[in-house]
Amino acid sequence: MEIIKKILLDFWSTVGEMSPYLLFGFFVAGMLSVLISQKLVERHLGGVGLWQLVKASVFGVPLPLCSCGVIPVSMSLYRHGASKGAVVSFLLSTPQTGVDSIFVTLSLLGPLFAIFRPLAAFATGVIGGGAVNLLERNSKPENTSQQSCNESCCAEGKKNKIGRGIKYGFVTLPRDIGKAMLVGLAIAAAISALVPDGYFAEKLGTGIFAMVVMMFLGIPVYVCATASVPVAAALMLKGLTPGAAIVFLMTGPATNAASFVTILKTLGFKTAITYILSVAVCALISGLILDAIAAGIDFEVISKPAWMMPQLVKNICAVVLILLLVSGIMTRHKEKPAADTK
Repeated sequence: MEIIKKILLDFWSTVGEMSPYLLFGFFVAGMLSVLISQKLVERHLGGVGLWQLVKASVFGVPLPLCSCGVIPVSMSLYRHGASKGAVVSFLLSTPQTGVDSIFVTLSLLGPLFAIFRPLAAFATGVIGGGAVNLLERNSKPENTSQQSCNESCCAEGKKNKIGRGIKYGFVTLPRDIGKAMLVGLAIAAAISALVPDGYFAEKLGTGIFAMVVMMFLGIPVYVCATASVPVAAALMLKGLTPGAAIVFLMTGPATNAASFVTILKTLGFKTAITYILSVAVCALISGLILDAIAAGIDFEVISKPAWMMPQLVKNICAVVLILLLVSGIMTRHKEKPAADTK
């Protein structure tokens, strides 16, 4: 009973810390979803060159695309003349982070991670896209089969922008990440309650080996950008280094079977392998850099007085967040049978 009680207390504590930031992140993501249209993205990312890679990564870092939206939008970019490199830049930078996950990162891991994480996502996109362009210098964009996202978050409704933005931020986003978020929080709480302090520092050490282990853990296991943050925070509290944590935060969200299969079928084998290798190499380099930076900083996770909020505010936000996530999961579950009949 004591262990269960500790798990529940750790679960609620983590939810309380992150909920005010995540709710604000949902709002910002919703507003961005109506201010940045798919047509705007296509217009600026079409063509070949380094500038297109930079713009693709800049667009991808904060862009609040639903889980259904990343692949169709990237394939749409390809159909409209974007280079394979620009498409891969977009696919690499978009899932690693977003405005909601940036705010959650700030709440649980602090300003260093909140700044470093989007910069690492941006760099990964540019490097990965550049590597693809070098390998595909003589190839030209080809027509691909039409793919579309039928989700409401990808459609231009007739409602006013504020209404559509709020719906996206507080209905669509919780629906898309609700299950993954609750699972991530449960895993984080279990790690906090069951794993002894210093366990990962003792077992994995503080060097490149720990980063390689987290890389091989993160690549095959898909964890959404926001849900991965509490897991990383729990691992760090048990001795994982910041560098190893950033490796997990990069490889988990950036790689998943759907993206890899789409790239393999649409852009080819060389591009798909370059996509995976870019994530792995950039994650390890980022881990080494972050560990070097963090070595000179009094680094703390979660318990940072500068970011403290009144407990009442945390509790209210936590209740609202849990209700949104549970409602999103129920909505998604109800929509599945209808989708299966199509």
